[in-house]
Amino acid sequence: MLEHAWWVWVLILFIFTFFLGVLAVMGGIGGGVLFTPIVGSFFSFHLDFVRSAGLFVALTGSMVPASWILKRGLANFRLTLPLALIASVGSIVGALIGLIIPTWITQTLLGVVTLFIAALIVFSKRSEFPEVPKPDKISQKLGIYGIYHDPSLNAVFEWWIHRTLPSLFLFFMIGIVAGMLGLGTGWANVPVLNVVMGCPLKIAAGTSKFLMSITDTSAALVYLNSGSVLPLITVPSVLGIMLGSYVGIRLLARVNPKIVRVIIGAILVVAGVKSLLKGFGIWV
Repeated sequence: MLEHAWWVWVLILFIFTFFLGVLAVMGGIGGGVLFTPIVGSFFSFHLDFVRSAGLFVALTGSMVPASWILKRGLANFRLTLPLALIASVGSIVGALIGLIIPTWITQTLLGVVTLFIAALIVFSKRSEFPEVPKPDKISQKLGIYGIYHDPSLNAVFEWWIHRTLPSLFLFFMIGIVAGMLGLGTGWANVPVLNVVMGCPLKIAAGTSKFLMSITDTSAALVYLNSGSVLPLITVPSVLGIMLGSYVGIRLLARVNPKIVRVIIGAILVVAGVKSLLKGFGIWV
């Protein structure tokens, strides 16, 4: 890569992440989930720089709609804060671990997690309004419940959650994986909130975005403090993802999201396999 001018790779990365941003929006997933495994597998940048850039990509994508989500009542503070606290601790621990362990181990783990995420994207089933018979004791003590108005149905729904304790453990583990691999937490937030805890899907999606803006910041600061943030990689990546997301939103109504998710799943499978091969030293 050093035989080319530096600006050539900045331009290539910007164009590449622009298309990732388009795919991410149309597939309904976070840009960081695509950025780290794909760029880490197909570009020759050091994985520490890619992971740190991936966290900033995920962080930027979550902060942009955060205020809009809060105004629309699609995120709940009482639900977000305990999850954000435990996930942030996990992400800091994960980031510290990721900077200590050898790169080949991180590359291998990234391959394994990427293949898991690909399966999750393609095969996961989510419920618009999960059935929660009654709230558990922890959520009752924390006062986690809400009333949600769905404008598409012109109806008001009361919701509460259950399985809070195991979900807190899951969010701690999600934080560790996100911080260690630079994926952000968006790939797992919604499935846990919706399927495990029983949040309505739109509340889960909105809370996930708000949750990411807190959790990913914690891990990103660890990488920033360690000197792993390279502006020549991070800046064009963030700009490319943001511009691609802007275009993707306008294309969203014209495409079938299920087809896009299958395409994304296939791309992640290729990236995951290549990451595994790089981790094992089979593919440089």
